[in-house]
Amino acid sequence: MRTTERLILRPFQDSDLDAWAALNADPDVMRYVGGPLTRADSDREAAGINRQWEAEHFGFLAIERMSDGVFLGAGGLSREPWTPDTLEVGWRLAREHWGHGYATEAAAHWLAYGFNELGLTRIVSVTDTPNERSIAVMRRLGMTFERTADLEADGERFNATIYSVTAEAFGMI
Repeated sequence: MRTTERLILRPFQDSDLDAWAALNADPDVMRYVGGPLTRADSDREAAGINRQWEAEHFGFLAIERMSDGVFLGAGGLSREPWTPDTLEVGWRLAREHWGHGYATEAAAHWLAYGFNELGLTRIVSVTDTPNERSIAVMRRLGMTFERTADLEADGERFNATIYSVTAEAFGMI
């Protein structure tokens, strides 16, 4: 378990699975990440996230609001096929929790973790080019535009915008 000023970042618990499935079934939340997931796929994803955290000490952990224990979504570091040489920081929050700074707060923690504890020198963030909300988070984190690229996920091609930040630019060196 890790904490920020307002958040607890931790592996998924059984009590998270209903809220995680609802978040993953919401077309607005999943618009830029491949579309809604079934309950079975959502549960499999949570289990896989926990296995990755246990094995590699990075992953997309659950985000809980510290003040009341409400499950907000997930975020963290992942290894994606389009950026095999570095980790990617990302987030996925339930729509009702958008606009409160939770994604930025959690992602800033994961950037510091990646630089300080994993010894990374660069971290990227990737989103569909039309996803202006995620691009705004990337900018708030101090990430800079790197490039656009046509990428593929689960057989679907999409135009992605890629931002990055180095440890030095993030102030970790």
